[in-house]
Amino acid sequence: MSKLTISIHKFTSCSGCQLGFVNLGEALLTLLDYIEITHFVEGGIYCPDCTTDIAFVEGSITTKEDIERLKLVRDNSQILVTIGACATSGGVQALRNLTQVYGEVSAVKQQVYASPQFIEALGRSEPVAKFVKVDYEIWGCPVSGEQVLGFLSQILTFFRYNRGGNIAPEKEKLCLECKRRGNVCVLITKQSPCLGAVTRTGCGAICPSYGKACYSCYGPSEQPNCRGLANRLQGIGLLEKEIVDRFAQFHSNGSEFNQEIEYWLNQGQEGGQHEQNS
Repeated sequence: MSKLTISIHKFTSCSGCQLGFVNLGEALLTLLDYIEITHFVEGGIYCPDCTTDIAFVEGSITTKEDIERLKLVRDNSQILVTIGACATSGGVQALRNLTQVYGEVSAVKQQVYASPQFIEALGRSEPVAKFVKVDYEIWGCPVSGEQVLGFLSQILTFFRYNRGGNIAPEKEKLCLECKRRGNVCVLITKQSPCLGAVTRTGCGAICPSYGKACYSCYGPSEQPNCRGLANRLQGIGLLEKEIVDRFAQFHSNGSEFNQEIEYWLNQGQEGGQHEQNS
C-alpha cells in the first residue's frame, strides 16, 4: 500500500493544535511507516503548494491572504480536516466579533497592538467552513495527541482496505465523562460556573477532575441545553455579563453558544434600560 500523504497548515492561531502531532512521540514515528508528511512548518517540512490526501488545518481565517491560501489548500487536498477551536468555530480571536461587548475591530487593535496601523485584518474571525468545504472536524483547545492518533488510525483503515467510511464526531457531554471518572459535580457542590453539561468530551474532564469548573475548551456538545444551564448560572449569582463571558471564551462564534450570548447581552441591555427608566 502506498503511503497516505498528509499536510498540516497553520492560519491565525497559537500553533498549540499542531503540537497534537508532535506530542505523539514514538507513535508518530510508527505512523511514518504508513503516512508521508508533505508540509508541516512546525516539523521542519515546507511545501505549502503540494497536493496531498489529507490536509489538516489549524487556525481561524482573519485576513484576505488567509482566504486565498485556504482555497489553495482545499484545491490541493482530497480530504480537509479542521483541528482545534480556531479552525472549527473561530476560536478565542472570534471575541472581536462581539462588537456589542468589545467594540469595533479598530478599537480592539488599539488595545492589543502597540502599532495597530500596521495590522491588516478582516472585520471578523471566521471558521474554515465559512469559506471552503470541510470533511471532518476535530474539536478542542488544543486538540490532543490521542484525538489525532485516533482519527489517523481510522482514516488509515479506510485507505488500507480501499473502502469508504465515515468517522462519527465526538459529541458526548462532558458530564458523562465526569460520572465515569467518579468526579464530584463542582456545579452542585461548589456552585462553580461549570459548562460541562453543554460541552463535548475529549479532554478527559481535566478541570472537574481537579475540582475546577469546565470552560468549554472543546465546544458545544450534541443538543446542548444552553438556556437551562445559563439560568442555573444566574441562579448561583452570575450576572448577565458574566454568563456572556463564560460562554464566549473559546467558542463565541459557535451557533449554539452565540445564540445564548446574544440572548444574555439583550437581557443585560434591557435590565439597564429598566434601571434608567425607574
